[in-house]
Amino acid sequence: MPVKLIHTRRFGDDRGWFSETYHRPRWTADGAAEEFVQDNHSYSKHVGTLRGFHFQAPPHAQAKLVRCIRGRILDYAVDLRAGSPTYGRHVAAELSADNGDQLYIPVGFGHAFVTLEPDSEVIYKVSDVYTPEADGGIRWDCPTIAIDWPLPPGGPVLSDKDRALPHLADWDSPFAYDGAPLRPL
Repeated sequence: MPVKLIHTRRFGDDRGWFSETYHRPRWTADGAAEEFVQDNHSYSKHVGTLRGFHFQAPPHAQAKLVRCIRGRILDYAVDLRAGSPTYGRHVAAELSADNGDQLYIPVGFGHAFVTLEPDSEVIYKVSDVYTPEADGGIRWDCPTIAIDWPLPPGGPVLSDKDRALPHLADWDSPFAYDGAPLRPL
């Protein structure tokens, strides 16, 4: 299954709404065979908090299913599969508590997001547990990826880890191309 934007249906009434955010039989029928084994939750206090581009290398590579449950983010997936004709290209989608959309990011893609509102919370499912020795990333400002990030005047709020990540030109991909190029969302 490629990177995919999922519009989650909501059923509402005067109390609010209800939504199924994950339905394994439906996902399997659509071609996503991953079994998600860990849920992660991040809170970002400031507008312009940028996290990524993160991934885990094989044999602990992770597919992700990402949604924003509070606030608003711009969520990115970048193709990191060696030999891919779309290597280094990215797609992005706005995820928010209001729209309920989710982004599915398969193995072989880096993941990043930037917060567009204060006090944003993001939760995501992953298909393998966190493994420190497999943890990796690419710099958010890599000129090959060339993202025009929507940042506040003071620039991004970054972790020390994200400041120290390599550019694509200084990194060898452990991900193999599967024959399916990155497509627009």
